Amino acid sequence: MSRKASELILNPDGSIYHINLKPEHLAELVIFVGDPDRVPEVSKYFDEIEFKTQKREIVTHTGKLNGKRITAISTGMGTDNIDIVLSELDALVNLDLKTGEELPQHTKLQIVRLGTSGALHKDIPVDSYVISSHGLGFDGLLHFYANSEKHRDLELEKAFMDFSNWDKNKAKPYVVAGSKLLKEKLKSEQTKHIGITATASGFYGPQGRFLRLKPHPEDIQGFLGDFQYKNHRITNFEMETSGIYGLAKMLGHEALSLNCIIANRDAQAFSENPYKSVDKMIAYALEKLTQD
Repeated sequence: MSRKASELILNPDGSIYHINLKPEHLAELVIFVGDPDRVPEVSKYFDEIEFKTQKREIVTHTGKLNGKRITAISTGMGTDNIDIVLSELDALVNLDLKTGEELPQHTKLQIVRLGTSGALHKDIPVDSYVISSHGLGFDGLLHFYANSEKHRDLELEKAFMDFSNWDKNKAKPYVVAGSKLLKEKLKSEQTKHIGITATASGFYGPQGRFLRLKPHPEDIQGFLGDFQYKNHRITNFEMETSGIYGLAKMLGHEALSLNCIIANRDAQAFSENPYKSVDKMIAYALEKLTQD
């Protein structure tokens, strides 16, 4: 199926529209960070950098580490940006950009989000790392794509809906599992905290924060922390993981989210040096991901 020019949009140099990349600029191992300033904090560990570009908040560095090619790219905040970045990355490797036709052989990307997050339980201390077993999305993104239910964990979704008595005026939550392959690569004593990551559609009201506007529900972090189903619990809150997991699974890619806990919502604690903690997480993840 060919794509219309208004759907597969290219820049004058032939790069894809928002992320400003051509297929040759992209490695099959991709690191997602939210903050554009964090991309050089990732690429400083590369043995060499072969390509750099920036368009708006999307910064990309591609290079090599331990002989393995790797791309670091910033997505900005929220699943709306994830929809743009992940869709265009997939197009780079699985569409002919000139004709819009699908390529005969599917290319599977390995996508790892290295982010920051707030923990919902006192036993997950600040400066520790959490692997997201699942993304629990409150953003509604996957409901805009056909057949998403084939890729979601419907049993976990139902358990959460039954538990939460979810407000029907809000987008229906969805649940998608992360990559088992990438989880095995990143597992160690340093990543012993594994659980469901809740993805909010904002930072303030959607995460129960109160400035001048009263959030609804007021106790969202409390009842999320209370949810348990079989061996699953919701460990942390952020703004991107569910969209990454959902789109990656639907498009046939591996995706996993590793979060540095810089705040503990239950303990009312914040990291004394979040930049140092995030830097350690980056170094840890890159070493694990580029090992043979």
